[in-house]
Amino acid sequence: MSGTGAPEPMIARRSGALTGEAHVPGDKSISHRSLILGAMCVGESRIEGLLEGEDVLATAAAMRAFGAEVVDAGEGGWSVHGVGVGGFGEPADVIDCGNSGTGARLVMGAMATTPITATFTGDASLRSRPMDRVIEPLVDFGARAVGQSGGRLPMTITGAMDPVPVNYTMPVASAQVKSAILLAGLNAPGETVVIEREATRDHTERMLRGFGADIDVNAEAGGHVITLKGHAELRPQVISVPRDPSSAAFPVATALIVEGSDVLVPNVGMNPTRTGFYSTLREMGADLSFENEREEGGEPVADIRARFSPDLKGIEVPPARAASMIDEYPILSVVSAYAEGRTIMRGVGELRVKESDRIDAMATGLRAVGGTVSEGEDWWEVEGMGPAGVPGGARVEARLDHRVAMSFLSLGLGAKEAVTVDDAMPIATSFPTFTTLMKELGASFEPIQAEQA
Repeated sequence: MSGTGAPEPMIARRSGALTGEAHVPGDKSISHRSLILGAMCVGESRIEGLLEGEDVLATAAAMRAFGAEVVDAGEGGWSVHGVGVGGFGEPADVIDCGNSGTGARLVMGAMATTPITATFTGDASLRSRPMDRVIEPLVDFGARAVGQSGGRLPMTITGAMDPVPVNYTMPVASAQVKSAILLAGLNAPGETVVIEREATRDHTERMLRGFGADIDVNAEAGGHVITLKGHAELRPQVISVPRDPSSAAFPVATALIVEGSDVLVPNVGMNPTRTGFYSTLREMGADLSFENEREEGGEPVADIRARFSPDLKGIEVPPARAASMIDEYPILSVVSAYAEGRTIMRGVGELRVKESDRIDAMATGLRAVGGTVSEGEDWWEVEGMGPAGVPGGARVEARLDHRVAMSFLSLGLGAKEAVTVDDAMPIATSFPTFTTLMKELGASFEPIQAEQA
């Protein structure tokens, strides 16, 4: 798993035009949920286009540990023979979630209303992340949890013997917490209700409905009310996973800042709870278009075309948009460095508790390559330097964070001087083909010896 081996430094140099098609991996959020919901059916679900990064493979291993049969059929095709809602068996060993906060929190929810005990751990990054926000509602169902100080992994959870449904108002916008509650509610009697003040990605609700759960979503003043009837019988499905909009963000953003670029990213999921980044780019003046718009498997999909955009302007990103683009703020800050004027990002405190403190990681790295950044607890600002203004010429720390690593490698392709990332290994958690794909488009990346970094 990421973070357990020797660092793999990589250098990015100013590149010629990026051109061609970028076939990014399957959506990470949908991949996790496909495996988990498939394991909670009785019968076989088939998945095409699964993201085969370390995060998702850890969730596949977890489902095997709980008793489901999970088979890799090759080329992104997978088969899951599930054990039914409430059918998980007690795992014989610790569940290692690697670097995946999504996997850890969703799997905890899925087992929390079954009377078994499981211990969860992860890599150094995941073990530093707080789990209290998901444990609190799971305890309301009747589960018990014992972990490290501060609510961190390793953590042992004993599922509820006689679960009760919950009515939970989300204190923070978190699709992971919401999804954990809904997965737990599948094996609780009566109705489980989740109230969120601002919309978060809704893949779980869409997929639960597709698997046959009785779920209702009502938009009300001040948020959404999601009602799920428990003791569900889920039906096996055939799932085609769209390509991940968060992964697509990297070739799209890089095309905008590298002169002469014209890149097409086909078959990208365009769920409206995930497209805030692309709306923001358009407001900044990006040459961005959505082609062949359609719906596949209940999710909107499109091909995204991005061209070099020398006239990008800094903007203030609406705080209400944060939930729809929380994973894209690191690469947005890179685009902002190549814009004219200031880009302001507020309401993004969630970035402090991701795989790293992403505000601090990106601010520190941007300053190292010649940028000007201001920051607070839940906001930051990047002063743009124009299309050719990022000096580069520095070594930056990825901090075991895949999105930080990819963001600075992308930045280096447009910078005046080369940019070195101290460890590219974490990229494998979500986008294992990143360097190969980008090099096929024309990117100038190469690994270097650790002692030279």
